[in-house]
Amino acid sequence: MKFISWNVNGLRAIVKKNFLEAFETFDADFFCLQETKLQAGQIELDLPGYTQYWNYAEKKGYSGTAIFAKEPALTAHYGIGIEEHDAEGRVITLEYPEFFLVTCYTPNAQNELRRLDYRMTWEDAFRAYLTDLKQQKPVILCGDLNVAHQNIDLKNWKTNQKNAGFTPEEREKFSTLLSAGFTDTFRYFYPDTEGIYSWWSYRFNARKNNAGWRIDYFVVSDDLNDRLVDAKIHTEILGSDHCPVELQLN
Repeated sequence: MKFISWNVNGLRAIVKKNFLEAFETFDADFFCLQETKLQAGQIELDLPGYTQYWNYAEKKGYSGTAIFAKEPALTAHYGIGIEEHDAEGRVITLEYPEFFLVTCYTPNAQNELRRLDYRMTWEDAFRAYLTDLKQQKPVILCGDLNVAHQNIDLKNWKTNQKNAGFTPEEREKFSTLLSAGFTDTFRYFYPDTEGIYSWWSYRFNARKNNAGWRIDYFVVSDDLNDRLVDAKIHTEILGSDHCPVELQLN
């Protein structure tokens, strides 16, 4: 099975670029999106053979997630069941006979870390949600998790330790998630690989200079580790400030 996850930073904009071409080329079993930035009825995608699942933010032009699946899910759940966290369209969970697939667009701690306290509350609630799912069946989590976990996960780690996405608090929450029985699939295959990122700022020629961050993930519950085939980061795919990431699973 092939899974793709991509923060498209505005689906309507990227559809005018290369989205459909990339979608067809990947031919994934599951194609997960974050930051779709639209409301119901604002786009019509003709994707033959796929069932479409959408979670929209209440705020227009903000956040939002989607999953396009070749096989219809047994159930689809939107959000994590906590009103405080479910207004921004950040989570979709699809249930299949052998696993749950969860796509997530994690809240950004923002400039001057003004949303860090909320981010910490979110992290604890979301981890509890994933842990509960894991007790029922294996879990595949993907998305823009808005954290570079280790020093090798961003180009300029020394100067970013007080910036959103690389604070000690955010990194520790990711470590706690992994300790709860989850695996960062890219690091499972490539534990020491440097210079491979999934997001680059639009400023300062960051992508040209590969001054990026690895903040887009496939994380699986440990009981799936023996089924992992490969994890990839498609740095060659343009169109967004993020690139797609991939998981292959037996």
